[in-house]
Amino acid sequence: MGINNREKSAAAFAEALQVIPGGVNSPVRALRSVGTTPLFVKEAKGAYVTDIDDNKFIDFCMSWGVFILGHNQEKVSKAAVDAVMRGSSYGIPTVSETILAQKVREAIPSMERLRFVNSGTEATMSAIRVARGYTGRDILVKFEGNYHGHADHLLVAAGSGVANISNASSAGVPNDFVKHTVVLPYNDTEALKKYFAENGDKVAALILEPVACNMGVVVPSEEFLKTTREVTSQHGAVLIFDEVITGFRLSRGGAQQRFGIKPDMTTVGKIAGGGFPAAAFGGREDIMRCLAPDGPVYQAGTLSGNPVAMAAGIETLNQLSRSGFYEELEERSNKFIEKLEKIVEGKGIQLNRCGSMFTLFFNDDPVRNFQDTKRSNQERFAKYFRNMLSRGIYVSPSQFEGNFISACHTQEILDYVLQSIKESIE
Repeated sequence: MGINNREKSAAAFAEALQVIPGGVNSPVRALRSVGTTPLFVKEAKGAYVTDIDDNKFIDFCMSWGVFILGHNQEKVSKAAVDAVMRGSSYGIPTVSETILAQKVREAIPSMERLRFVNSGTEATMSAIRVARGYTGRDILVKFEGNYHGHADHLLVAAGSGVANISNASSAGVPNDFVKHTVVLPYNDTEALKKYFAENGDKVAALILEPVACNMGVVVPSEEFLKTTREVTSQHGAVLIFDEVITGFRLSRGGAQQRFGIKPDMTTVGKIAGGGFPAAAFGGREDIMRCLAPDGPVYQAGTLSGNPVAMAAGIETLNQLSRSGFYEELEERSNKFIEKLEKIVEGKGIQLNRCGSMFTLFFNDDPVRNFQDTKRSNQERFAKYFRNMLSRGIYVSPSQFEGNFISACHTQEILDYVLQSIKESIE
């Protein structure tokens, strides 16, 4: 498998630059950090995306983890098409919102009550507002390299695309907006205990990715994850798991089921919307009762609970509840990772993995936190990305992102990817 020229994509990018800042609607899509220009996609099916030059690529980004069933999955697409033929938006409740909410709660019981929004950013922003309203406190604790969306108060040491910006935060964010956001090192249990021992009674919420996915895949230690639960419980702070990526990915019940830790609030997205703009935040009933119209915390959205997204989400979660789905995905991922470990051994590459998510860090030392990830050789990664692209494989285009194995990645596809990785790093 190889690629033809990319002349049409280059022309489309030049045209986009005339009307869209940077030519893209999300910065990492510009592919600047990997030294090339974007693909412009015309269609996708299963494990493949096809660009407007008719190049076909095996996709390991999968819309940043969304398509655990594969692109344009037949039943999901039909559910969405049927919904849109009935009407794309009403601004009035539909039964589908309740059905999807029930399915989310069934999978993630800690979300006793939940509300739908349109993006992960909205979900985390809203969860934090609710936590502050519930506790009557201001301080939010987050961790270096954990990305929780682009709300002003969260763009501090935020990993992901922000990691390539030289400032600690984004331009346009006043210091006053982040003065109540405290950033601690990820995977540092002692720093976490120390901060809460001194300031715990002032903390409204602690938010984290239970497996970091926006500085590349970085798995927390068991002690660190347990400590987040212990210190928040001791001091009456709200523990928020940002499972926008890990929810319905690491297990049907997300990271909290995989690791056996129950947060007070959870945010989910990506997979939950079946490929459409949808996310949710939820948690304990007493906390969620603070939301208007029941309580004093305001949150709203014209397109929240959109019927097309709800239909796609319902069908996606129906398929994920099939007996053996996650066991099969885990087994396939295990076999892939075992072979990949042998390929990268002794090559100055660290392989981080959790379930069906993985990252190759071009780093001599183990990667356990954001400072470790920043020591990775981004020039080597950029060359690797371009080598893989030339072999018809689209991996996530940043050293600070994860790659995703999905049900559509057959053994034949995975074997080709492994051979391509071997050739690319050599």
